[in-house]
Amino acid sequence: MVNRSPLRSLWNLEGISLRVVLRRTARSFLKDDLLGRSAQLAYYFLFAVFPALIATSSLLGIAAKSATGFYMEILQYLAKVIPPEAFDLVLHTFDQTTAHSTTGKVTVGLLAALWSASVGVSAMQDALNSVYNIRESRSYLRARLSAMVLTVVISIMLTFSLSSMLGGDLLGHWLTATIGLHAVVGWMARVLGYAAGGSFLALTIALLYYFAPNFKARAWRWLTPGGALGITCWLTASIGLRTYLQFFNNYSVTYGSLGAVIILLTWFYLTAFTILLGAEFNSELEAAIAERKLAQEQLSHPPKPRNEAA
Repeated sequence: MVNRSPLRSLWNLEGISLRVVLRRTARSFLKDDLLGRSAQLAYYFLFAVFPALIATSSLLGIAAKSATGFYMEILQYLAKVIPPEAFDLVLHTFDQTTAHSTTGKVTVGLLAALWSASVGVSAMQDALNSVYNIRESRSYLRARLSAMVLTVVISIMLTFSLSSMLGGDLLGHWLTATIGLHAVVGWMARVLGYAAGGSFLALTIALLYYFAPNFKARAWRWLTPGGALGITCWLTASIGLRTYLQFFNNYSVTYGSLGAVIILLTWFYLTAFTILLGAEFNSELEAAIAERKLAQEQLSHPPKPRNEAA
């Protein structure tokens, strides 16, 4: 296996053609079975989302109804990328669980949510290990604890991302409607809010790529080419799916009442695929750079010829 340098920037291709990296990525895409692993992750995501909603809504329902309303406003920003039918299913489940919040449900829901979500992150660990050609050397307990911690951190980052978008809109409305500033100022506040939300999303991907694989030597990178590719593909795929369903929605006719679940599962599938695709691109880019560096070192320092026996 090629020894990869963990301390260099991935944005410096050092003369490597982007076409070469893309060709390597396409070849590894088939070898690592990203389509199959994405389907596996989509199931785990679907398995985790509803227990997570139960725990979150139970906590907010006990804390205060105003807090629940605030969280509902945050969730509305998911509607910009999640197809409407799937989002309605998520909100319907949220409303039902919020209306029946109890202390027992909080305890059971939190444990179930953390365990279920960590199962999904654990599957992501295995998938990323396969993408980076790394063997899992952590014990089961250590890997699962790492997955649980990463689950909590990712949940916090995603909440910050959605809250930043909400904060930008609220600030823009306050500056224009209350203070009476020009509409351009309010528009700039909203842009800053969405930019902050995008930054938190990029940070979430960076945390996932940094902590999930079983790297022996790690170097923190805020934004990698694969991370940028994954986020761009995810936004494009999410908006594309949403647009397709807006004009060609046949899921309800085909699947009946299960249409919303199928749509949500499809969106989870696209999400998992774009995350793995970005990691695969990073892996092949690192390998190509390491191979080029090794070839240059061999040219600069050719091996000394062996002395022939007398």
